[in-house]
Amino acid sequence: MFSKWSDPMTFGKTSFVVFILTSALSVTSLPADIEKGRRKVVHVLEDDTGAVIVQTAPGKVMTHRGGSITLPCRFHHEPEDTDPARIRIKWTKVTDALQFEDVFVALGRQQRVFGGYRGRVFLEQAGPGDASVIIQNVTLEDYGRYECEVTDDMEDDTGFVNLDLEGVVFPYYPREGRYKLNYHQAEDACKQQDAILASHSQLHKAWLEGLDWCNAGWLEDGSVQYPISHPRDQCGRKDTPAGVRNYGYRHKEDERYDAFCFTSKLNGKVYFLKRFKKVNYGEAMKACIRDDSVVAKVGQLYAAWKFQLLDRCEAGWLEDGSIRYPIVNPRSRCGGSQPGVRHLGFPDKKFRLYGVYCFRKTKDERAGAETTKSPKDSLTRRKSSNSIPMNVTRVI
Repeated sequence: MFSKWSDPMTFGKTSFVVFILTSALSVTSLPADIEKGRRKVVHVLEDDTGAVIVQTAPGKVMTHRGGSITLPCRFHHEPEDTDPARIRIKWTKVTDALQFEDVFVALGRQQRVFGGYRGRVFLEQAGPGDASVIIQNVTLEDYGRYECEVTDDMEDDTGFVNLDLEGVVFPYYPREGRYKLNYHQAEDACKQQDAILASHSQLHKAWLEGLDWCNAGWLEDGSVQYPISHPRDQCGRKDTPAGVRNYGYRHKEDERYDAFCFTSKLNGKVYFLKRFKKVNYGEAMKACIRDDSVVAKVGQLYAAWKFQLLDRCEAGWLEDGSIRYPIVNPRSRCGGSQPGVRHLGFPDKKFRLYGVYCFRKTKDERAGAETTKSPKDSLTRRKSSNSIPMNVTRVI
């Protein structure tokens, strides 16, 4: 928890401030009855000089993929009778490389939403001084830092809020082997597995939850890191402390490493397809299709392990040609004493030695109905998170 203080920008006899009003909410939506009791009180004080000082609550909100979330931002203007039609509200996403992506802009009653945010971002309109926006059907790419800027003619001020996602980090390397991916290939590899490159904060959180991996991988900011929970000589010396080891920022074209990917809650379900016979890769694909589904991706299996609590002591094909299986409740005959997703490598696709994990999407009718609702209609009840602590990912 922290407090952020910002002085108003003052021009002549008026002062103008923007403040972020947030609390760390693990919610899929913000119904009015819940939100009323959870937002923190913001005190606007006046000192001897007449300047306004604003105290803000922590700038972080949390949801998961497919959820809805409010990015809170409020502003106070002196004098208070300023024409609302002159107020411009602009939301921008800020990347680690200090690049800016336009999200939303409103001037009076005129509004515009940009790019992939179209049809998903709306003003909350909770009353005077409210510049908050609602993001519906949150995607993995929505994760990150957002800037709220409010402008009145020559006066403006900004505030920031971080949108975090509940999810899981997993290491990834392709069939070709370890340390074969430059940055752009790592980025593509994660996307192909229903994930994105993880951020440093996501990897650090996974390490705190037990992730231990002795191979360096790309992160979304272009750095190369790896988490060590149990120091050992083959992973940077046994006498060094546990932590996230950092190689720094590397050449994105020339240097090759593995990848650390991040994914969140599924808009569907992963399951092990019960069959009397083992199948090769081609037969596995056809079997899932006949069952009105597709072969699951690696990120989907990790999400199912994390959020569905999928526990199956049977090895199965995944879309990338790897063989894996998820263990929530460890037992000796299922690969060791720690929960995690076991990885048996990339066998010959002709082998008939395994089953298959399939993925079935949530029905289109339900998804379509949810995405076409208004911001108020789409807000749903808060649900508790059925997740398990992140733990060691093992290779057997």
